[in-house]
Amino acid sequence: MTAYHSSPQPPIWRQIFTKNMLLCIYTGFCSGLPLFVLIQLMPAWFTSANLDIKTIAAFTLTSLPYTWKFLWAALLDRYFPPFLGRRRSWIFLSQLGLLVILAGFGFFDPVADIGIITVLSVILAFLSATQDIVVDAYRREILSDNELGLGNSIHVNAYRIAGLIPGGLSLFLADHYPWQTVFIITAAFMLPCLFVTLFAREPQSTPIDKSKPFYMVFVDPFKEFFSRKGVWGAVGLILFIFLYKLGDSLATSLQTKFILDMGFTKSHIAAVVKTTSLWCSIGGGIIGGIAMLKLGVNRALWIFGSVQLITILGFAYLASFEYFPTASIGSAELFKLGIVMAGEYLGVGLGTAAFVAFMARETNPMYTAMQLAIFTSLAALPSKFLGAYTGHLVEAFGYYQFFWICFFVAIPGMLMLIKVAPWKVSES
Repeated sequence: MTAYHSSPQPPIWRQIFTKNMLLCIYTGFCSGLPLFVLIQLMPAWFTSANLDIKTIAAFTLTSLPYTWKFLWAALLDRYFPPFLGRRRSWIFLSQLGLLVILAGFGFFDPVADIGIITVLSVILAFLSATQDIVVDAYRREILSDNELGLGNSIHVNAYRIAGLIPGGLSLFLADHYPWQTVFIITAAFMLPCLFVTLFAREPQSTPIDKSKPFYMVFVDPFKEFFSRKGVWGAVGLILFIFLYKLGDSLATSLQTKFILDMGFTKSHIAAVVKTTSLWCSIGGGIIGGIAMLKLGVNRALWIFGSVQLITILGFAYLASFEYFPTASIGSAELFKLGIVMAGEYLGVGLGTAAFVAFMARETNPMYTAMQLAIFTSLAALPSKFLGAYTGHLVEAFGYYQFFWICFFVAIPGMLMLIKVAPWKVSES
């Protein structure tokens, strides 16, 4: 296991209430907000403009910069603006660009200006992916190995909670205000992130040897990884990263569209889905993070991954009702929606927390930004490409069969835990 530093474990309450954990809330929120605009708010905007499901599904390709972010990750390690430090300078510039683009979306029409909106969305994804590269490295550099599981759990929860803004508050506002106002208010939530970036401490990181040829900046992270894990070990780990969250990612790729198609309104999503998911993400994340202090990352991958797998079937259960006439939706239908989404946020939050901790553990401190960017890009690659075709699958099979397909797609990743993260292996 790769480590920056290790130390005796203090009492659990002292591991929870620290400045590092507060910074993990910040890293999660600022990373999650722009992504959830793309995957939750934009589909709702397009649905309101009566764009077809194939166009909405194909729009997921605009988030490909998240998948390919490893291509420029090494440059962010080697070069940085001469202010705020190696990490915070890139974070600040990325957040400033995100603020401007988010506020600008509402000045365009999703039907007449779909080309401009698509280009802006790609730029948004690029800036957000750049922020993620540096934020992930920043978080890895401020956390000790003992804090890794809990810190990543808190990060993931804050990441998910950030979705309450574009996927909850913004949708609620969209029922009462013009979309221009909605996007400006959504963008305003990036302002606190900018202030935290200005005043947060810069972590002490392992320096890059700038005497090496430029191309070695890209070669060394791969060379170190394959020499440390062995060829077959590295290939197995890469395949696991591909598969572990594939089924879950596909199941949630059309989540907002699915709920609206079931007959629920945007206000239902804001009032029920996001309120329920808030408490489940907070409670599940804290419990999961504390559990990882005792379980270790390997066993957490088994347990949390199983929860993540089972909760996919909640969508299939909801889809079995086919459609709820909006006028007849009552407490029973809203309760079903709330239970399904509570399970989804619990499963995804737990599974992602363990998964991100696992990927961070597998990096070498010399190449944190590059290797972690590679791992997270690999994790997103299958769902980004296949996600563009989920609309076709839904049209061909219907939502019910689609969610069962997602369930079976998730099983191979769980089976690979036998080799990649054995249950009985001690992590002490």
